[in-house]
Amino acid sequence: MNLVDQIYEAAANAGLLKECVWRPSDGSPPQHHSVGFDAPDDTVLDGLTLSTEYVMTYPASVFVGLAQREPVEIDGVTFLVRDILAVGDGSEIRAKLTRL
Repeated sequence: MNLVDQIYEAAANAGLLKECVWRPSDGSPPQHHSVGFDAPDDTVLDGLTLSTEYVMTYPASVFVGLAQREPVEIDGVTFLVRDILAVGDGSEIRAKLTRL
């Protein structure tokens, strides 16, 4: 188990992460893993309004094959994956989400 996996396991044990379910579109069995989840507000349209940017982070060793336009469920709310980025050395993944 690498360092990022250990950190996520410790964070999950401390109750800091959210449960995420991915049901792959290829018919594979659903996958359940703990993820970091953030929903910060971002100012858009020259400060006229706020927009929420949903983001989940997880170790690269889980959700292998997750791609854009795949739905995930976090705490009973469904999101569509918009973008997937490797963070740092690639051992952690950040996915931008759109709430459905």
